[in-house]
Amino acid sequence: MLRRTYDWMMRLCASRHAPAGLFAVAFAESSFFPVPPDLMLAPMVLARRERAYWYALICTVASVLGGLLGYAIGYYLEPVGHWLLALMGHAEGPEVFQAWFAKWGLWVILIKGLTPIPYKLVTITSGLAHFSLPVFIAASVVTRGARFFLVAFLLKHYGPPIREFVEKRLTLVTSVVAIVIIAIVVAWKVL
Repeated sequence: MLRRTYDWMMRLCASRHAPAGLFAVAFAESSFFPVPPDLMLAPMVLARRERAYWYALICTVASVLGGLLGYAIGYYLEPVGHWLLALMGHAEGPEVFQAWFAKWGLWVILIKGLTPIPYKLVTITSGLAHFSLPVFIAASVVTRGARFFLVAFLLKHYGPPIREFVEKRLTLVTSVVAIVIIAIVVAWKVL
């Protein structure tokens, strides 16, 4: 079943509708959707390596625009933001969190924007903390662009060996990626 799903995704990622789907996923992931755009970006680049940087640009623009929606959710829908803080283990109150975010906010955006940790947490909490919108946008462009263009670069230049490795060891690769993501999330919750 995993092989059929992989093959289906590779065909879909080579279709003419793939860029629109990539834009939608990257936009939604930055504010409310749980699936990272990398799951579409990687196979799209592997399917059409000559368009690698175009796909990275689509991801970057959509992610930053979706991040603005996430920021607005935090800024204008404070009860949702407070619920999110409690969910993340910061139930001590908005004042404590806003002081922490005022001190470390830029670093939070830069670090989390590069990782597979859900970026929507950063965007919504940035709005909740009333973090500087211009700094938020600039940091989002830098960090999301760096992430997506790095993925595109690596897959464009080293794609065939990576694709061959993934296809030969699909179950192993999927398992390792899942374990790494779980470990990052657990470490993030603990820290």
